[in-house]
Amino acid sequence: MNQTKSKKSLQDLTLLDRFLFAEVMEDTKTFENVLSIILGQDISIAGRPQTEHESRTSPLKRQVRLDVWAEDESDAVYNVEAQKENTKNLPHRSRFYQALIDSKLLLPGEVDFSNMQDCYSIIIAPFDLFGKGLYQYTFQMTCNETGQTLDDGAVRIFFNTHGKNPEAISPELRELLYYMEHTTENISCSTPRLQEIQSHVNIVKSSEEIGVKYMQEWEEKILEKRKARAEGLAEGEDLRLIKLIKKKIQKSKNLIQIADELEEPPESIQILYDCVKEHLQQDSEDIYDIYKNMK
Repeated sequence: MNQTKSKKSLQDLTLLDRFLFAEVMEDTKTFENVLSIILGQDISIAGRPQTEHESRTSPLKRQVRLDVWAEDESDAVYNVEAQKENTKNLPHRSRFYQALIDSKLLLPGEVDFSNMQDCYSIIIAPFDLFGKGLYQYTFQMTCNETGQTLDDGAVRIFFNTHGKNPEAISPELRELLYYMEHTTENISCSTPRLQEIQSHVNIVKSSEEIGVKYMQEWEEKILEKRKARAEGLAEGEDLRLIKLIKKKIQKSKNLIQIADELEEPPESIQILYDCVKEHLQQDSEDIYDIYKNMK
């Protein structure tokens, strides 16, 4: 089976796809326009936005890659992420990201914590993480007893492109959120800032160089995945596959059908399939333990 069978072309990506989002937001003016629309005020970035910015507190701690990271001319820090899938852990992940960003906002030896810069962590998603039907959920630390804001300079904002309260946000922001999810459609943007964003998206999508980069990145991910599995590092992936295969076997699907649905070569999941089928009545975790002992 061809591993790239279901791969989207660059033209088929929307701004909620991380590759296109990062490539587009590397442009300073485009990122400024997006931030300005989101925050309702003109934002001027100092330097160039950093995409796929690696952050960790030490070499021994877990690293994260921030989608797009930048500082403005007043030293406020912005981390903006496009999140297409609901991983069920976004609030905690945003807390972790915030902590890592905060850990780098003071110079060694600095004793005045009030010198920490304001920090905006922004996640844009095509689903309602909090189930209240809002386009925008803004979180700042407040006192449970008095409702008083802590004013520590940290703001976390979650956007839902499927909001039901259009009157609560600006028409321009509403249009931006729609465009991010429907980037492939022939949309006529109504404001100069949105038109500039759309123009840069079109430039990126028509770039042969970026098209090659996209293809190379896709191929590298496939190779890394194969290597990880071969080296026994993809334990979480194996358990995930076992759970999926078990459900599909219980629906009377055979190896070829399951491989096609999982977009995997049949030979790459043959052993997993056989193991699950033989121990179908056991829990997935127990099947995984059996599978590990077979390798």
